[in-house]
Amino acid sequence: MANPIQKRPEGFHTVNPYIVVNGAAEVLEFLTKAFDAKEVGERFKSPDGKIMHSAVRIGDSMVEVGDTPAEPMPMNFHMYVDDVDSTYLRAIRAGGVSVREPMTTFYGERSAGVKDPGGNNWWLACQVEDLSTEEIIRRAKGHSEKG
Repeated sequence: MANPIQKRPEGFHTVNPYIVVNGAAEVLEFLTKAFDAKEVGERFKSPDGKIMHSAVRIGDSMVEVGDTPAEPMPMNFHMYVDDVDSTYLRAIRAGGVSVREPMTTFYGERSAGVKDPGGNNWWLACQVEDLSTEEIIRRAKGHSEKG
């Protein structure tokens, strides 16, 4: 008896982000340079050369990328990394635009934001403190009173 067909491709999770942009090739290049993404499988192109579908692996996650047939649909990503500052600088050198420089937050994370060539925001984070929910709430109140 033949093996049953897998319900999802190997390596994919139940939910996977799919970036639809103008300039998918540029976004794929950015992801490779900024986050060490590895392309998985083939790029499927339309007759006019646009990327209809591609996929990359970043760490243990898959991100699908394609060119938009109409208006792009920018997204926000929250990505945990080992070193926010060096990943942020790498992303800037790869052509990203700063959304927010690295900072340590009241909720115990070091974080920063970078916009990719397709207009998507990549929020980079690394936990630097183990905090209770109560402590985060206490700090949030003090934070909101300052700003």
